[in-house]
Order: sequence, then C-alpha cells, then structure tokens
Amino acid sequence: MKKSYQFIIFLVMLGPALQVFISCNESAKGALVEAKASVANTNTIVSIDTTKIPDDKYGDEVRYGRELMLHTAYYIGPNGINGKYLGNKMNCSNCHQDAGAKPYSLNLAMSFRNYPGYRAREGRVLSLAERINNCIMHPHLGKPLPLDSKEMVSIMCYLKWLNDSSRVDNSTKGIKNLELTFPDVAASPERGNVLFAANCARCHGLDGEGKMQPNGVTYIYPPLWGPKAYQPGSSMHRIVKLAQWLMANMPYDKATYNKPVLTSADALDLAAFINDDKIHKRPFVKEYQYPNYKEKAIDYDRGPFNDTFSDAQHKYGPYKPIIDYWESKGMKPTF
Repeated sequence: MKKSYQFIIFLVMLGPALQVFISCNESAKGALVEAKASVANTNTIVSIDTTKIPDDKYGDEVRYGRELMLHTAYYIGPNGINGKYLGNKMNCSNCHQDAGAKPYSLNLAMSFRNYPGYRAREGRVLSLAERINNCIMHPHLGKPLPLDSKEMVSIMCYLKWLNDSSRVDNSTKGIKNLELTFPDVAASPERGNVLFAANCARCHGLDGEGKMQPNGVTYIYPPLWGPKAYQPGSSMHRIVKLAQWLMANMPYDKATYNKPVLTSADALDLAAFINDDKIHKRPFVKEYQYPNYKEKAIDYDRGPFNDTFSDAQHKYGPYKPIIDYWESKGMKPTF
C-alpha cells in the first residue's frame, strides 16, 4: 500500500511534465500525419463525389447550390425562374466546369477556405459572398445577390461542402491552373484565328456568338465575345489565364489535362485571338480595377505597371522577360 501511495504521489508531481510529453508526442504525430497528407495530395488529383452530399436540410442547400452553378441562367438569368440577377445567359459552369469540381478548370474546392481573403483586383479583403457577387456582376454582367437570399446561402453551402469533402490543399493537382511553357515570342491573334477555325468554330460559331439552346434560356456553347460575353477585366479576358484553361479543357471532346490537344504556344495564340479587343467587341466597362498598380497581374492589359514593359507586351507577351525582370527585383509575378 505504501509503495502504491508513493507511486500515485510521483504521478501527481510528474503530471505537468507528463502532459507536455504526451502533448508533444501528439503534436509530432499530427505533424507527421499532416506531412504525409501533404505528400499524398501532391501525388493525387482533386476528386469530388457528389453522391456523398448528405440527405438532410443542409444537403438540400448544397444540391441547389450545385444546380445554380450548373444552370445559372435557368434559375437567376434574364428570364430566371427564381430571380433575374444575370445580365447574360451564361452559366458559372462555362468556366468552372462541373460546377467547380473539375480539375484544372478554375476549380473551386478551396474557395470556402480562401475567403475572406485579399484580392489585388479590388485592392481589399473580400468576403466569400462578395467574391461570389464579383462573378455575378462582372463575367455575368449582373446585379449582386442579396446576402440573405436562398441563392447566396446555397452557393456558399455548396462551396463549403466542396471544401469539406475533397480533402485538398494548395499542392493537390487540379486545384491550380495547368502550367504553361512560355515561348520566346508574343502570342499572335493571327495564328490564333487559324486555330479557332480548326478547333472552336464548330461549337462557338465563326463569329464567336455561341450556340443557344432551343428554349432560349441559356447556351449549349457560350459566346466568346460580343455584348453578352464576359467583360474586359474578367479573369478569362487575361491571355495567360485563358490559355491555361484552354490547354487543359479544349476542345472539350478531345482534350484532357494530361493529354492536351493544344500546346502552350497554341493556347496563348488562341487566347490572344479571342481576347483581341481590336477585332472583337465586348461589354462596356466603366471602371477598370487594380487600385494598386504594383499588384497587377502581368497579363492585365492596361497600365500603369510596376515595370518598363508596354501595355501590348503585358497583354500578348513575350512574358518571360517580364517574369525575369520581376523576379530579379525580388517581386513575385502573378498571372
């Protein structure tokens, strides 16, 4: 009994140190698991299983949020059955394919985790709701969703479910855009015109007008320019950003992220043709953003910039000299 009593006293005295020891061991285990997960994510690609959306009230909101991403114009377009918020008849999934679940297609699996977050284009921290409305107002030419609307809540529920169910981090393949190999020459709208005729016109039309569904509610293939396409300043209006997306996803019935049809140079030329504002008109934009010119993406097409390169080179390239210049000054180029 005496020995047992002494041992209990010893444990009580040892308690704080023992707790630290256990805590450190648990932290070490956690760090090891996290490190292993990070390595695993590096070697895997983002994958979303929509059959696992829960069958409850929250799941109902998630499913409606996904429907809104897939069929935006049907629900909240100019003739929307649940509201008229869009100024055009495009869908979110025209850019965020498979409602933001497809790898290398402006994937949205980390959006809920990334916002609130700073965004250089607006020059301030945006909430997730503001970021959603940013897309409603700019690429969709619309008016903002009320913050307490069923549509806003459902889209946020869907983005939360994407984040919670996908187990991704910044190293997971498919979260970020496909990387390009930048050529030593500028992107060429003339070469892009040839590529457009060969690869894109069969769906989007020779005039880039897209193909409307018979009911007139939305598009089978969206317009690539014109008064009802995305506006200048949108992400897809930047040539590097669009080229990354094109290389991973187009032509839609031939290309995959690991077997692209277009080369990096092809994708840049094609993006240059689509986004050539001298030959293709777009919706009027009253205000261009990036209040701090030092934070502009290098493929943004309006100065001033934090370097000596022309507006034309920022739009069409070659981009390697711009990237090299920024890096030589200790700055991180964004595109």
